[in-house]
Amino acid sequence: MQTVKMVVTGPFSAGKTEFIQSVSEIDVVSTERKISSTTEKAVKEATTVAMDFGRITVDEDLVLYLFGTPGQKRFDFMWEILSEGMLGFIVMVDSTRPETFREARSILETFRAYAPTPYVVAANKQDLKDAWEIDDMRHALRLDSKVKLLPCTATNRETVKTILLELLYSILSEMENGS
Repeated sequence: MQTVKMVVTGPFSAGKTEFIQSVSEIDVVSTERKISSTTEKAVKEATTVAMDFGRITVDEDLVLYLFGTPGQKRFDFMWEILSEGMLGFIVMVDSTRPETFREARSILETFRAYAPTPYVVAANKQDLKDAWEIDDMRHALRLDSKVKLLPCTATNRETVKTILLELLYSILSEMENGS
């Protein structure tokens, strides 16, 4: 059996925990804690402090292990630890919060420095009326046209599976090319 480690990263409140919860076949191991800061509490009640962990069996030969990173800067020491052994990563970006785009770009560059593995960018919350268009997000995030920027709704199992499959195809393609 082949196991593939994927990391789901991105800014605070981008949808990483929901993304993993919507596809994991096991109860997600989560390290969420209540938020004490009133500015962050306005966005959500809890935050990941170490990691989220989920698993999805693709078929009898392939299992994906999903590791979600904390989004808050004060927990970024976990990023490098979680990136060890990853075969690919997903950067979650909240399409409705352009003020987080610069941070998302910085996180993307950080993970690329940890390991030159395939990655995709998930434009989350595309189901909301104030979500940015994909092309506008690509421009704002300064993403090359070759980078897969995919529409996402983290609570929708089908869009999450599509994003995981796109990343998996990129990983398998890289393995076959021997790079």
